[in-house]
Amino acid sequence: MKSTPYNKYPEVAIRGFDTHAWRGWNDIIAALNTRIHLTQKTVLVIDCYPGVRLDELEQNLFVQLGDAVRINAETARHDVQALNALLDRNLTDDRVFGVLSCHQLAEFFDSHALAALQQQVADVTSGLVIVYGPGAALVHPGDVLVYADLPRWEIQQRMRAGELGNWGVENQHEDILRRYKRAFFIEWRVFDRHKTPLLKRCDYLLDTTAANAPAAVSGEALRAGLQQTTQQPFRVVPFFDPGVWGGQWMKQRFDLDPAKPNYAWCFDCVPEENSLLMRFGDVRIEIPSQDLVLLQPRALLGEKVHARFGAEFPIRFDFLDTVGGQNLSFQVHPLTEYIQQQFGMHYTQDESYYILDAEPGAVVYLGTKTGTEPEAMLNDLRQAARGEKPFDDARFVNQIAAKKHDHFLIPAGTVHCSGSGTMVLEISATPYIFTFKLWDWGRLGMDGLPRPVHLDHGEQVIDWQRDTQWVNEHLVNRIEPVAEGESWREERTGLHEREFIETRRHWFSGPVTHHTEGGVNVLNLVEGDEARVDSPSGAFEPFVVHYAETFIIPAAVGEYRITPWGKGEGQQLATVKAWVRG
Repeated sequence: MKSTPYNKYPEVAIRGFDTHAWRGWNDIIAALNTRIHLTQKTVLVIDCYPGVRLDELEQNLFVQLGDAVRINAETARHDVQALNALLDRNLTDDRVFGVLSCHQLAEFFDSHALAALQQQVADVTSGLVIVYGPGAALVHPGDVLVYADLPRWEIQQRMRAGELGNWGVENQHEDILRRYKRAFFIEWRVFDRHKTPLLKRCDYLLDTTAANAPAAVSGEALRAGLQQTTQQPFRVVPFFDPGVWGGQWMKQRFDLDPAKPNYAWCFDCVPEENSLLMRFGDVRIEIPSQDLVLLQPRALLGEKVHARFGAEFPIRFDFLDTVGGQNLSFQVHPLTEYIQQQFGMHYTQDESYYILDAEPGAVVYLGTKTGTEPEAMLNDLRQAARGEKPFDDARFVNQIAAKKHDHFLIPAGTVHCSGSGTMVLEISATPYIFTFKLWDWGRLGMDGLPRPVHLDHGEQVIDWQRDTQWVNEHLVNRIEPVAEGESWREERTGLHEREFIETRRHWFSGPVTHHTEGGVNVLNLVEGDEARVDSPSGAFEPFVVHYAETFIIPAAVGEYRITPWGKGEGQQLATVKAWVRG
C-alpha cells in the first residue's frame, strides 16, 4: 500500500492583504500600539473563546503594553453553583448526551458585578484600559476590539491533556465525555452566538491555537479573506484520532505518525470542529472553519440551504478506518422527532458509507434479519450490556459483503456498523455526536473505561421494518445512471427518500463540468491520484486535489470544472459529490 500526497495542512491564500497580519507578540503589540492613544483614554477589549490561555495574554501581551488598568471580565461570572443551577436541564446525568442550550452569554454573568466593572471602566479618565477574557465585550464595546479565537479540536486536545476544564468550572480531571458534552451542548453554542457580531466588527483577530506562538490579522483582512474563500474551492484542515477499533490504512496512505497504535477517524470536512488556514503574505492564521459558516453563510451554503439550516454546515465527510482494526460499535441514529424532543436538535444524522477500500471478506452490518422479533433482539442486547453473554449478531443482523466503491445508505433508525477490514468515507448530516451504541463487542475504551451504551435511547428509534429484503432493495448500491459524455459518466449513488443529502459519482478521464446550482457542494476524489478544479470563466485560481481529499465548493462559485491532472492524467478518476436536495 503506497502513501499518497494527501495534504494535511491545506491553506487558502488571501490576496491583497499581505501586510495585514503579524506573527509573534512583538509584531502584534506594534500593530496594536498604532491604535492606542496614550495621551487620551483608550479601552482595549480582548474578548476570548473559552479555552484561550489567559495567562499567555497576561504574561506577554499586557506586560509589553505598559501601564494600564486591567479588568478580567470573568470576575463578574456567576459562581460554579449558580452556573450549574442555570444549566441543570441542559447538562443531564448522561455521560454523552445533553440538551442544546439557547442561553445568551450575559445570563452567565452576575448583572450587579457586570455593572460594577462597567462603572470601573467609565471612571477611568485617561490612559489605557484593558478589558479581557470571555465576555469582555459585555463590559465595554471597545475603542479597539480584539477577538482571541481557537478551533474546537485544539480545545479538545487541551481537555485531553488535563489542562482545560469547562468554562467556569474546575473540572480538568472529570470524565472527558462529560467535559465534551458540556462544551458541545452549551459552551460552544453560547459563545458562537456571542462572537458572531464581534467578528463582524473586530479590529483584530488573535490566533491563539499554538502555545506561545500567536498570530493576528486585521478585522478588515479577516472579513475580506472569508469572503474570498466563498468564491473558490477550498479544504478545511483534517484531523486524525485513534480509537479502540481503529485501523492502519490511513496511517500508511496518508503518511501519519507510525508510533500511534492506529487511526480510527479522520474528520476531513466537519466545519464545526475543523480549522481553516488562511495565508496573508508570510503569516498563516488558523481559525475555526465555523467562523466562515457564521460570517458568510449565504455565499457558502446558498440561499435555500441557509434558509433551511441557518448558519450551520449540514454535510459532513469523515473517514472510518477498520483495515487491520475491529468492528465499529453496533449502533443506530435517532429519528427526527426523537432528536428534536430529547436533545433540541432540529435535524438528525442520516448517513451513508462509501467504501474507499476493503479487505477480502469485509462486511457492513445493516438492518435486522427478516423474521427478527424485536423483543428477542432487545433482550439479547440487554444481556450483552450486563456482561452475561456476547450479543448474537449473526442471529439478528444482516452482514452484507463490502467491496471498494460500494455505497450503503443508512437513514436514521437503521441499525448498522462497519465491520473490520473496511475503509469508509462516511457521508452524513452533521449532528455527529448522536450515535446510540447498542453493543460494543465487550470492549473498553482507550481510557480503560467501559464505552457508553445507550440501549434505552436506541430501542426507541430502531425501525424494525428494515429487514433483509428491504435493506437490499433500498439501501445497498442504489446506483442509477444519470448522464454520460465522451470521457465521463455520472451516476446517482445515494438518496433515500428520508435523507436530504444526495450523492452523485462521476467517472472521468477528461474534463467534467459541474455547477453548484445555488447550493454548497462537497466532493471527495475517490479514485485516481490527482485532479484539478478550475473555473471555465477564470473566476478563481485553479485548485489541485489528491486522492481521498475532501473539498468544498461554495454555492457562490456556480460553474466549475474537474480535470485529471499531474499523476492523474491518463487515469480513470472518480469523485463523489454531495449536496442538499432542494
